[in-house]
Amino acid sequence: MTTASSGPQVPQGILWIASYPKSGNTWTRALLNNLLRILEGEDEGRAHDINKMSEFTVWDISAKRYERILGKPMTEVSLDEIAATRPQVQREIAEATDGLAIVKTHHALVLDRGVPAINFEITSGAIYIVRNPLDVAVSFAAHRGGSVDEAIAVMGATDLETATSDKSVYEVYGSWSQHVESWTRKPHRTIFVMRYEDMLADPRRVFAALADHLLLDPTPEQLDLAIERSSFDELRRQEEAEGYREKPKAAERFFRSGTAGQWRDILMPEQIERIVRRHHVQMARFGYLTQELKALLSAPPTAAMP
Repeated sequence: MTTASSGPQVPQGILWIASYPKSGNTWTRALLNNLLRILEGEDEGRAHDINKMSEFTVWDISAKRYERILGKPMTEVSLDEIAATRPQVQREIAEATDGLAIVKTHHALVLDRGVPAINFEITSGAIYIVRNPLDVAVSFAAHRGGSVDEAIAVMGATDLETATSDKSVYEVYGSWSQHVESWTRKPHRTIFVMRYEDMLADPRRVFAALADHLLLDPTPEQLDLAIERSSFDELRRQEEAEGYREKPKAAERFFRSGTAGQWRDILMPEQIERIVRRHHVQMARFGYLTQELKALLSAPPTAAMP
């Protein structure tokens, strides 16, 4: 680490890559993995292996970390103990890394049993990715191996938490609206917010802005190469060839579509209405509430509405 007298300080702590599930978190991680390898001279002339992303990015919900600190198996650990231990786990991740520790999270930015789900004392910054919930519902259903209606119900559940297993502790999602609002309700200089749809439409502009936010200085050629090596086609090619360790057993594939607007061909009118009525406030903030969708709010609820 450089000192104040020898140059700028190297950023320390955790850089969170945060999102509601199926919103572009893995794509962003792949982009950073490829870009950092290129900038650090570790480029091997090909895209970085998606199953080796943990070399640059980790997750803070590994059960082993909690079992070691608490001194007992996950079957004997209470949710209160997990919540109380989470800041220490995150601190250990930060302190074990020379420079920025890049950590994936699906936590909402909330208090969990009186304890912050995200330890900002050791946080250097965050990238937050938001995606149209109409498309999230379609992708989330496939990811869960369930129906779209089930995915919509999960996305609308207030204060939702995932389950704890012998491999991972629970995460605090909240509803889709809770999640988005928690990370974006107040602009913060250390939180860089990206829309999935903008990442698709103009990746060079969005990822150049991200690199600038992270104080990286890639050449246009380096950035284009990182974008090419983290493209959806490349990620899906790797999954089809070698599999992807983070794919849930219930999902047919992890990298399924990588598009925007698929909801128009898949969702039923009543499903669209349920999502819009539940999430229209945050949808409006991010440009997802078109005039077409806004009209649903002024009409009486359909009989199919729960």
